[in-house]
Amino acid sequence: MVGVLESLTLLFALAIFPGLVFIIALAIFNDWFERKVEARMQSRMGPTYVGPAGILQPLADLLKLFSAKEEIRQKYSLLDVAKVFAFLGIGAAVASLLFLPLSPYRLSAPYDFLVYVYLCCVWVPLALFIISISVPNPFTALGTSRLLSILTVCEPTYFASLLVPIILTTRLFRAQVPYSILSTSKLVINLWTYPYTIPLMILATIAAIVCLQAKAMYPPYNIPEAEQEIVAGPLTELSGPMLGLTKLLHDIDIAVSLLFITYVYLGGPYPFPHLSLPGIAVLIAKYVGLLFVLTTIKASFGRFRIDQGIKSILKYASLPATVSLVVANLIIMFT
Repeated sequence: MVGVLESLTLLFALAIFPGLVFIIALAIFNDWFERKVEARMQSRMGPTYVGPAGILQPLADLLKLFSAKEEIRQKYSLLDVAKVFAFLGIGAAVASLLFLPLSPYRLSAPYDFLVYVYLCCVWVPLALFIISISVPNPFTALGTSRLLSILTVCEPTYFASLLVPIILTTRLFRAQVPYSILSTSKLVINLWTYPYTIPLMILATIAAIVCLQAKAMYPPYNIPEAEQEIVAGPLTELSGPMLGLTKLLHDIDIAVSLLFITYVYLGGPYPFPHLSLPGIAVLIAKYVGLLFVLTTIKASFGRFRIDQGIKSILKYASLPATVSLVVANLIIMFT
């Protein structure tokens, strides 16, 4: 009976909450929020027709791609392979949610943050890469090469910034499960109360946000899909359901990354209990605040050139992440 209940809990966590249904709904909310805020900042209205205040417009756009738009296939395209990797990428992102306190079925083990990195920082970019090269086209090839250039810099930087709260919580507070996402999310709020760890957390959080901005290909890092220069980059030849799957994978990746930053860097609902009303309110406020920061940057900057983009990632993400990681290790050594 216990085994059946555990299996049902796992199935619920993967399929409903915080699994596939929840993360798709969250990705749709993100899309609507970004479009609304960006439109207001640029004196436009944004989505208005489908749903209250246009909140269901992203869902309508997605359903239109799956049901009404034709999927164009070239002679040498590998769209079936691309679809397999799209589903693998979405599955990897959904599976990573099991490491958060948000999940009713929580996974926690020493060094489980490496599993999260493997799922979201390896499989999701790999899926996007395979999708990008599944249809041969000069514009697609150029956009994919730019995408790889960005990911080559920002993924290791994101890993380095992630190590800062994980190492500090494990070594300073003797976490019950060392180097664990779950343990870090419960203890990281303490790092914001010590004068010598606050600067490190600020630097690591800034690095993570810059990396997410680049991974999401939001301005000023929309270099791979510079419409005026290379049409739509990696998405140039995609249409119909394949385009819908790719956009869904991209939006889910952003939603999952934002959730992990909210928990691992900002402590999620803490200092309030996880299931309390104040805790839920704090969790939502932190998540929406991070999303607002991404959207504000997106609406405020023009597109960088590829060299400018990489230099800015090195300056505003790689350097802060490296400095904070080195100082964090020095603190641990002398305490």
